[in-house]
Amino acid sequence: MRNQDIINRSLQSVWHPCTQMKRHEQFPLIPIKLGQGVWLHDAEGKRYLDAVSSWWVNLFGHNNSRIKNAIKQQLDMLEHVMLAGFTHEPVVKLSEKLAKLTGLGHAFYASDGASATEIALKMSFHYWRNLYSETPDKANKTKFISLQNSYHGETLGALGVTDVAIFKDTYAPLLMQSAQMPSPDFRLAEVGESAEAFALRCADALEQYVSEHSHELAAFIIEPLVQCAAGMGMYHPVYLKRAREICTQYEVHLIADEIAVGFGRTGKMFAYEWATEGNGHLTENIKALPDFICLSKGITGGYLPLSAVLTTDKIYQAFYDDSTVRGFLHSHSYTGNPLACSAALATLAIFEEDHIIEQNKILSANIVEKLSALNELPHVHLRHQGMIFAFDVQTKNTKFARDCYVSALNNGLLLRPIGNTVYWMPPYTISEAEVDFLVQATLKAVHASV
Repeated sequence: MRNQDIINRSLQSVWHPCTQMKRHEQFPLIPIKLGQGVWLHDAEGKRYLDAVSSWWVNLFGHNNSRIKNAIKQQLDMLEHVMLAGFTHEPVVKLSEKLAKLTGLGHAFYASDGASATEIALKMSFHYWRNLYSETPDKANKTKFISLQNSYHGETLGALGVTDVAIFKDTYAPLLMQSAQMPSPDFRLAEVGESAEAFALRCADALEQYVSEHSHELAAFIIEPLVQCAAGMGMYHPVYLKRAREICTQYEVHLIADEIAVGFGRTGKMFAYEWATEGNGHLTENIKALPDFICLSKGITGGYLPLSAVLTTDKIYQAFYDDSTVRGFLHSHSYTGNPLACSAALATLAIFEEDHIIEQNKILSANIVEKLSALNELPHVHLRHQGMIFAFDVQTKNTKFARDCYVSALNNGLLLRPIGNTVYWMPPYTISEAEVDFLVQATLKAVHASV
């Protein structure tokens, strides 16, 4: 089958996400038939280096035999059973492992990141409702805050704490209102102001707001260390530490949205581990724990949809009661799907057996050495955090993102710029030769688009 055949059928039958479909009259879809390692192959054999891990989910390359085999083995035993009133070993084992890794427990499952956000917001709200059920005058902790330029998903609850206009403005009449705190993204700092000083200044603004509104605030939801949809906005980890201290002091939940940055992307297993001092692990410093962690994307290595929210025993116990209405009455049909859990278990096994966090430090350093080649481009804020690399292109081309995307495809590279920000979030299996290709193809694409 040829590319055009699949394209025509797709345009007749599929409504593609995050897309103005009319644009495909000029910019054809890319029909992918095969994935292998960091490469995607179309129906006619042309290949593209997947520099964005297929929307940040593919950690260990396409067609990974270890994850595939785990799914195949599970498929011969149990494909699915509802998790209401039933359980199964894959979901139990995964929950135990996630609890050990995060320091939190009682994982609640769904299928995507936005659903995880919804779950965390509802749990936080419901916790305060249960806590103050006998003192109604105090049961007004119903509001949420997030960062400016934040992104937490596109369902209605998640959009309520998202601050990206193109996603949010159309649906504004449907959304709950939330307040946005100053973003510690270091690109917003004053000239001469260090990233740390700016982060602390933003934290001071957060504390001022929280101190005045704590009586009505349920939670502060935050993307730890990197605001991905804001153009890979990175900030100093001191902000995480201060946010935890502030939320603890004023009794406001802290929700860590690790959907994009979890599972090794920032150089630690979870980005919130950067809130600890020195080289300690998050589980060694309970005071640094968020009250909720939202996980998705890389949790299955990009193989099957899965998300999870983990929280504290204190919050779990607030729902544990003889009364049904005090329980968390939220559900998804495919909650804790055994096949997805088996993929997640295989993914976590690769992290452990191959010492991925340590290996990624070496890989990240090697990629950083090659970033100097980008100095010939008109850019600012060349930056990286773990296995996330980004720079902002200085150009008068108002259609830079589109042109760069198309040019990159012509050069065998999948890039998806966010505005004028070009970024890489490649699979952790990328080789040195593939990094060299990534750099050179990026140079060509940006040069052709500025």
